[in-house]
Amino acid sequence: MAVKVNANIPGKYLVYRDLPLVREGNMIYYGDMRDKYVLCLMILSYKTVPTQEPGKTVEIPDTVFGQIWSTDTTLSDTERMVRQFDKKGLAEAFDFGISQLERYNRKK
Repeated sequence: MAVKVNANIPGKYLVYRDLPLVREGNMIYYGDMRDKYVLCLMILSYKTVPTQEPGKTVEIPDTVFGQIWSTDTTLSDTERMVRQFDKKGLAEAFDFGISQLERYNRKK
């Protein structure tokens, strides 16, 4: 059963490099559904680090699992997922994921 996706959902989104960036819980989605591929990041674990204020700490993403997904809804889920990776830290995962997303979206 094919699912119809509306790529023009109204609302305000955080935009990075002219593409929508949406976070829902431990999931981060980056990309435009009108493009051929989008990036999905899943935060698997957090680590606690001290802040500059004495006695205060903050949790930051530690292990992040990423996937590049095709936006072609006629494909099965296993066919839509074209690349997987895991990285330490959100910045490393996001940078690597963006580079892979750009690479896949450039392919003909």
